[in-house]
Amino acid sequence: MKQINRILITYVLLGSTVLSHAKSPECSVSAIAQARKLLSFHADGDDRIEIDKTVKELPSLKNPADVQQRFQVLEVWGYIYKARYRMRLIYAPMSGSCTLMGQEVLEFAKL
Repeated sequence: MKQINRILITYVLLGSTVLSHAKSPECSVSAIAQARKLLSFHADGDDRIEIDKTVKELPSLKNPADVQQRFQVLEVWGYIYKARYRMRLIYAPMSGSCTLMGQEVLEFAKL
């Protein structure tokens, strides 16, 4: 029984290590930079902007002009003072470059 517990614990620890070193999504560097610009524009240049370095890849979207093409959707969180913002940046990854196709910003607030 102790051997099984050790194996299970080792498996869980190794699995979490592998997940923590997972490759960041394509266009994530561009998404962080663009999120900073988007939030700055949205907040009229407020200098208290902070952008989280974590980029989450969401399910892709079909291109409305050509259903055979898909867009990459990346989610980035930003903060201004006590406010929290969710930004989604939509990219067309083509030939190793990241072409920004759309963006949204939404304040994460309970009204």
